[in-house]
Parts: sequence; structure tokens; C-alpha cells
Amino acid sequence: MRVLRAVLLLFLALPVFAQTGQKSIVVEDMNKSADPCNDFFDYSNGAWRKANPIPPSMQRWSRRWQAGEQNKEALKVILDDVSRKKDWPSGSVEQLIGDFYGACMDEATVNRLGTKPIQSWTKQIDGMKSTADVQKMIRKLHDAGVGVPFGMYGAPDNHEPTQTVANLYASGLGLPDRDYYFKTEDRFQQSRAKYKEYVATIFKLDGASEADAAKAADTVMAMETRLADASLDNVALRDPQATDHKTTFANLEKMTPHFDWSAYFKQAGLPNADLNVTEPKFMAEVDKELASTPLADWKTYLKWQLLNAAAPSLSQPFVEANFQFYQAYLGGSKEMKPRWKRCVEQADNLLGEALGKKYVEKYFPPEAKTRMKELVHNELLALHDIIQGLDWMSPETKQKAMEKLSTFNPKIGYPDKWRDYSMVPISRTDYFADVMAGNEGNVTHNRKTVGKPTDRGQWGMTPPTSNAYYNAQLNEIVFPAGILLPPAFSVDNLDAVNYGAIGVIIGHEISHGFDDQGAQFDALGRLNNWWTAEDLKKFQTKGACVVDQFENYYIEPNIHHNGKLVLGESIGDLAGAKIAYLAFQKAKQSSPAPTVDGFTSDQQFFIAWGQFRGDETRPEAQRVMIQGDEHPVAKFRVIGPLSNFPPFAKAFSCKAGTPMVRPAEKRCEVW
Repeated sequence: MRVLRAVLLLFLALPVFAQTGQKSIVVEDMNKSADPCNDFFDYSNGAWRKANPIPPSMQRWSRRWQAGEQNKEALKVILDDVSRKKDWPSGSVEQLIGDFYGACMDEATVNRLGTKPIQSWTKQIDGMKSTADVQKMIRKLHDAGVGVPFGMYGAPDNHEPTQTVANLYASGLGLPDRDYYFKTEDRFQQSRAKYKEYVATIFKLDGASEADAAKAADTVMAMETRLADASLDNVALRDPQATDHKTTFANLEKMTPHFDWSAYFKQAGLPNADLNVTEPKFMAEVDKELASTPLADWKTYLKWQLLNAAAPSLSQPFVEANFQFYQAYLGGSKEMKPRWKRCVEQADNLLGEALGKKYVEKYFPPEAKTRMKELVHNELLALHDIIQGLDWMSPETKQKAMEKLSTFNPKIGYPDKWRDYSMVPISRTDYFADVMAGNEGNVTHNRKTVGKPTDRGQWGMTPPTSNAYYNAQLNEIVFPAGILLPPAFSVDNLDAVNYGAIGVIIGHEISHGFDDQGAQFDALGRLNNWWTAEDLKKFQTKGACVVDQFENYYIEPNIHHNGKLVLGESIGDLAGAKIAYLAFQKAKQSSPAPTVDGFTSDQQFFIAWGQFRGDETRPEAQRVMIQGDEHPVAKFRVIGPLSNFPPFAKAFSCKAGTPMVRPAEKRCEVW
């Protein structure tokens, strides 16, 4: 369901989509000395990875990630241009993104101010005198997008997705996920030690003595560990049933009697209506902390959460400390991205549709949207044929599956209606205030959806984002303009390449509607079982095959994928390859696909997938992925699904017993 990123500079005046000539696979990227039947990942893209080591600031690298970073060059062109002028009309798109970027790029002022921008916040935390003050600060932090110790967001109701409700969720941890607080392997123990060092460093930068900073780090770790203990792990969080606990406002008050929900909802402008509590056990722990944790510990914890959230927007010592822990230690990055790129990313993060509007005007041609619509249409037809031909699914369940397929809503490029940011107060002179204003604007925007009919036109990603997603409650597949770039897509690509790259992504997102999570939602987006008992059991058995396959993929000795964690994404890759391949076969009937450089059209299709998904990933980042990412490491996203797919073996004449051909008795096929 999610996330992607350049060394090639843009021709600054030209759209990144402007290309000439039909494009095939990049033969020079291939390692032809490798055997495609032994390691297709190396064969399809090994030469490129060897010639293009991961840049120091990156944790992963491939043509795909390169394209995402190159896209930030395109955004920089826009931001440089609009920020040169300082008299845009107040509240205009140009004023907002230009002043935000200008303030961010004024690093000298940010460094000169040091902790001054955040002092009013930290003084208020230091001045808290009661539990009521703690709750007041929690409300203030939530207003600014700092969701601690829990968070709140508006989303479609699991049971009536035409309406939007408030959701309370577990939050407030500084390590990547709850298991980092408890697992005993060396890498987790080291992460906890490094985290405490980082916490102490931030407190010292805020003025604490060495001894006080160390004590504060102990307090933070103890409190976060208690919260983590009451949290669901990553596998449990994947089950929508496990986070579906709709309740009344009155029951919420009974569940957490020490928290003043009336004051919270009033300040947030939320109705005292039914809502969903994703993790009741966690909220019970929050209530317990309010009743029993000393005020001094709450001050330390809340100050830490604020400082940690703010660190990337403060002076260089804070930025560097934050980078060293999260990007360097956990992710393996060797150096920070240049400031201009971090400012571009933050502008996209906080003012994404304002920046995105300028982006699509300059860089996204109408023909790209038209071509994508055609690809999506053909792949929906392909899945229709797949479902129709299933021998394991009953007619009753097939009918329900067809109903769901018929309601899919594709979104391509950018929203039909742009979001209005004109009320967000952005200035050229105060970067930290701009960040807080941007966060507050996004929080307010989301809160205003609660208690109202769901706006099906809203997007969950910004147009420049190099990614795609599926939303089960709206049954929509979404492809921002930022992913519709080579190597994923081009209007000039041969069908083999478009179907093999973006086509597999399209099929992947479509199949999320029918993976182990999506299959629990019906045609109307309701969390509602539409399967017969026998069909559901067969489906789950097919999923268990994928779990077992990925459990046996190791990134290093003793560290392997968690098959249950990556099940949904791996079903998506497996089904995505099949859906795209079948759609490509149909396309060839009306538009014959040529052999290029000695490679048949089917070979080009599979090579295109290997070249799109050809990430080299730092070992540190792989370890974090294995622990908490629903996506497998790139290598296994290539060899995993293709080793189950007979047309791949046929295309490259792979014989039984070779690594890229799983034995028939172990072959996985869900759709």
C-alpha cells in the first residue's frame, strides 16, 4: 500500500515526462553473466547497482529511488522560482510555498535562534502543576500534530464508511515499534542503549546538565516501555478486526475515567459522538499513567516528545542529533541530505497539495493520465477474468468478489478539487512557527472531517509523491503523478515495460482489495465478511503458503522475514505480476509487442519488473524493515512472486529445480 526516490539532473525548463521515442528495458543495467533462473534480481538489474552505489545520504538506491530524488529537483525549480518573489498575495499558493521554503532555507536565522522558538512550549511544560495541566498540554501538543501519548485522526467508519469518525490510536514511542523495547537480541539491546544516548543528547542541547539528562533518558525509557507493553505488535496491527472497537463517547469516558474527554473534544472541535478506539488496552495504560505517574515524569516525557518532534526544525545541533540516531544509526545513512532537499520534503509534507498544484501544472501532461486510465481499466478486466476462472471459489463468493471489483475507484495524478491552505499563517521570517502552523493546519483539516459524510475526493498522498496506495474503506486505488515517471511509467514506453513496471504496481494495488486485510472489507468498504466459510478457509490456506515462503528469506544469518508481517504486500506482488501479465497478453492481441535487443516481449515484461524493483538497501535499513515494514526487502519482492509464476519460467526456459522455480508442491498462488 505504500512508499519511493536522483542523480540525473533535470533539464530545468523541461517537464520530466517529456521524452521521445519508444522506451524498452535498459539492457546495460542487466548483469548478463548472471543466470536468470538462479537469481533474477541480479540478472535484471545487477550491472546498474554495481555501477551506482547507494549515495551517502540515502538508505536505498535504484532507478526508482533515483527518480524520486530527481523529482525533488523538479520541486526545487518551482520553489526557487516562487520564493524569489516576496510580494505574492497573502494566502495564495505561491505565497505559502514560497515563504515556507524561503524561511526553511534561511539556515543562518534558524541556527541563530537555537532553542528560542520552542522555549514558550518547554516553559509551559516545566510550569505544569497538576494532572489537569498535563492534559491541557496533551491537547496543545495534539493541536500541533504531536500525538502523545495517544493520537487522534478522522477516518471513514469501518461499519459505515460513508461517514467519518474519530479514531484514537496508540502513539508516543520514540523507537520504531513496540518490540524494540523488549526483544533481547543484541541489535535491539544496542538500539535501546543508543536511544537513551540520543534522548540525553537532546536534553543537554535544551540546557540540562549531564546528570539531569541521563536521569531524563531513564524516565523516558521507563515510561515508553510501559506504553509499549500495552501496545499491539506489528503483526497484530495488520488485522483490521484487532483495531476495530467502536464505542460511544460515554463508554470512552468510562474506559479512561482520569482523562477529561469533554475538554479534549471541545478544544478539538469534535462532536461527542461514537468513535473507534483502536487499542483499548493502550488507552487503559494511558489512564493508569495519568493516575499514578509522578508529575515530574510527565514533564520529562512530554518535553522529550516535543523536542524529538521539533528537532529536525530547530538549529543544526538538534538536526544533527536527530539524524545520527534515526537516519545514521537505524538506517545506515552516511550523511544528511542537503538542506534544500530537506526543505523541499518538508514543504511537500506540510503544504503538499499547494505545492502539488504547481507541480502538475508544470510537469504532468494529460496524456499520462489518459494512458494510466487505460492500463488500470485493462488490469481490472484481467482480475475479473482471474476471479471468474477460479476453481476453488464458490459462485456465491465469486459474485461478492465481482461486486467489489465493480466498485473500484481509480485516482490518477492529482485530486479533482484542490485543498485550500489560505488560512495557514506562513511567514518568511519564522521557520519553526511555519512548521507548527503547517502541522496545525493539517490537524484542523482532518478534524473537520469528523462527524460528516466522507469526502471521497480527498487524497491520502500528495501529487508529487513517488508511491501509490489502496484504501479499503473507500475501495480506491491511487497513483500520484510523482510515481508516473521512468522506470515505472512513460507515455513513450513499450507496453512490455509499462505493464511490467507500473502495471505490476497497478495490479498490486488492485489486489490489496483482496489480500488478507482487504478481503475483510466488502464492496461498500465495510468491515464485513463476504466469504463462505469454506472459501475463506481455502483463501487462508493459500495465504499460509506465502507466509511460509517469506519466512525462509534471510537478509543475514538468523534474521529472516516475518511472513505474517509481509503477507499482504507479498500477496499484492504475487497477484500484481499475474494481473499485469494477463493484461499485457490481451494488449498484445491488438498491439503486437516487438522483440528488442534479443529479448522477447514476455522477457521484457519481467525484466521491467526487476529493474523497477531493483533496490540496493543498506544492512541497517534492512534490519529495521525486517522488524517493522510490511514490505519485504526488494530482492525478495522480485524473486518471491516470479518464482511462483510458470510464465516466468517459460519465458527464460528455467527448469524445475532451479532457484527461480519453486517446486510444484510449494508453489504459491492466491489469485
